[in-house]
Amino acid sequence: MKLYELSPVEGSTKEAKRKGRGHGTGNGKTAGRGHKGQNARSGGGVRPGFEGGQMPLYRRLPKRGFVNIFAKDFVQVNLEVFDAFNNGDVVGINELVEKGIVSKAKDGIVVLGRGELTKKLTIKANRFSKSAAEKIESAGGKAEVI
Repeated sequence: MKLYELSPVEGSTKEAKRKGRGHGTGNGKTAGRGHKGQNARSGGGVRPGFEGGQMPLYRRLPKRGFVNIFAKDFVQVNLEVFDAFNNGDVVGINELVEKGIVSKAKDGIVVLGRGELTKKLTIKANRFSKSAAEKIESAGGKAEVI
């Protein structure tokens, strides 16, 4: 099979309607936009969420609480994922990204205590839960805060 032999499945594609190409097409002159008005103009229409002057839904619904725009967004990693590493390894953010355990480090990594750690590892992270730090040290490893 060659590239030039490829074609879409029968019935899966349609010709685009060519607007404003004469009254014989049924879509000439005003090109399906009607006569005058906001939507007939170029660049016309209303913004998303506009409800004709009625109080829009996003303003009618109550807003609650406080969103801290300065909050740090940490990636949560559980102890069970560290079995992918060898005994005695030093595991940091870069190693977790390389192995594909974490796709993006965001503002840092916090290690949580779910699962068991069977290997002696030195783990470098921004934060550790108490249970995670205890399990790492009981396995003979080190929990280093960076």
